[in-house]
Amino acid sequence: MSAKIAGTRIAGVVSARDSRHGLWFLPLLVGLIGGVALAATAADFATTQNLLNLAAQAAPLLLVSIGQMLVVLVRGLDLSVGSVISLSTAILSIDAPATVTIPAVFVMALAVGLVNGVAVTRFHVHPIIATLSVTGIAQGITMLVRPVAGGTIPPIVTVLVNGEFLGIYMPLIWVVVAILAGWKLIHGSRFGLHLFAIGGGDTADTFGIASRRNILLAYVACSTFAALAGMFLAGRIASGDPNIGTQYAVDSITAVALGGTQLAGGIGSLQGTVIGTLLLSMLANGMNLLNVSSFVQTAIKGLILLAVIAIQPRKTIGL
Repeated sequence: MSAKIAGTRIAGVVSARDSRHGLWFLPLLVGLIGGVALAATAADFATTQNLLNLAAQAAPLLLVSIGQMLVVLVRGLDLSVGSVISLSTAILSIDAPATVTIPAVFVMALAVGLVNGVAVTRFHVHPIIATLSVTGIAQGITMLVRPVAGGTIPPIVTVLVNGEFLGIYMPLIWVVVAILAGWKLIHGSRFGLHLFAIGGGDTADTFGIASRRNILLAYVACSTFAALAGMFLAGRIASGDPNIGTQYAVDSITAVALGGTQLAGGIGSLQGTVIGTLLLSMLANGMNLLNVSSFVQTAIKGLILLAVIAIQPRKTIGL
């Protein structure tokens, strides 16, 4: 069978599996209703300044969620994204030039992704156990580098995050670029096609797709997106923070699942993940405006994740 015919057949199978990505319409509807409700109850919600703040809140979560989706498509999970975010801010806050700290962040992300990927593909460690172990390692290094919040972030990072380009607010540019990059990876490349096939199971085996290599690359890409999110957050707060990434593992999984991507793998869409991210960000923003306790917010997000997982297939994430 020629490569062209094989590719066509893979695309056909993936398209059939991906046909259920219409699930993202439900969170879109909920988001629209919620947005109207928040605009009616919180006077400041629909203001220009708050919507710009919402974009800034959504940008790092969107980056992490796109990376998380890549891993979820191949029936994995990455719990280490939060520690990668925190470690990224810690590295950037070191008293060293940007030409040293920025490359160091991406080298770290590559190392974390490789360790996660090798543990899962070569040593067959369950993704939850593998990435949870790496979380401990990365968080320990973070505490050594930056025990408490502080330090100084390179000016180039703060400008790229907080400034404007051609009159456009930089966080909005980050959001657009993240969506375009995610779309290219997930829906516009052979790599993305292979991820859907691997998550679908038999399709990958039938057409000889290099599952191990693609899963490894998915974990590396996930860590890279998390590092970018860390860079964004470092620019926003202009310092390093060893705890800033704590909630992002749960939040990114929630956003991905809320957007209709099945944690069992092989089914999902970027638009769903974008909507799930915006819905979570809008919820957090609205609750902040309504002075809802941060503890209550965490509990609500946990309940949302539990509810979404409860209605997904029982084979979810290999449990």
